[in-house]
Amino acid sequence: MTPRNALLAVHLGALLFGLTGVFGKLAEAAPLAITAGRALFAVLALGLVLAFARNASSGRPDLRQLGLLALGGLLLGSHWLTFFHAVKVSGVAIATLGFASFPAFTLLLEGLLFRERLRAAEFAVVGLVCLGLVLVTPQFELASQASQGLLWAVLSGLLFALLSLVNRVSARGISPVQAALWQNLTIALCLLPLAAPQLAVMAALDWLWLALLGVLCTGLAHSLFVASLRILKARTAAVVFAMEPVYGIFFAWLLFSEIPSLSILGGGALIVLATFVSARLGR
Repeated sequence: MTPRNALLAVHLGALLFGLTGVFGKLAEAAPLAITAGRALFAVLALGLVLAFARNASSGRPDLRQLGLLALGGLLLGSHWLTFFHAVKVSGVAIATLGFASFPAFTLLLEGLLFRERLRAAEFAVVGLVCLGLVLVTPQFELASQASQGLLWAVLSGLLFALLSLVNRVSARGISPVQAALWQNLTIALCLLPLAAPQLAVMAALDWLWLALLGVLCTGLAHSLFVASLRILKARTAAVVFAMEPVYGIFFAWLLFSEIPSLSILGGGALIVLATFVSARLGR
């Protein structure tokens, strides 16, 4: 893969991740069924990727890693549940921007859990995210759907930040695709028994959206991200993935006529800027 193709791959991966909220809104199923179905299709897609990968047999996780990967799966499933609930409550734009707060949580939790000193620039990232969230909902009222959706989306971002820290210690020695497979398998095993009654009566079109979520937004997007990291620096890929909220808001605008207000655009710009800065900061 050439550097140009790697850059195209990571942009396509960011685009696919940005479509997550769109497919979640298109599916009329409940967040529980969406999460379980997405995990099921993701397991199938990631399993095929590993079956045809050159290093499919390398890096078998030990018992401790399996426990951490299972914990990561629980965090990933909780992140999906809260994110899709935010989409249902407040729409794609607010849900995507609330989730985009995760870099701020990651910086704070890294400093707290790994005793890494935060620099002034990193405190600035946290401040930008907080200001952006204030602009997204200038009149915060707990009874309003926008405020409730934002809170669920921010919780989703917190869970994703915890997941990234768990992955920091659980995925050493194994490929990221293999780690993602174990985590999605955990979600499927935990949620499919609970979601089975909902999945049994789900419309055929909803199965299509779940398949697209699992295959495109999880399996393919993750594989493209991993493949691009063989050529690109992780910091470069992270900067590209900062465009994920932009893609999500654009398609929500295009498909659902979710026209963002000036305050949402301003808050979104600050959150995306914070994500860019966070990606550029090296420890």
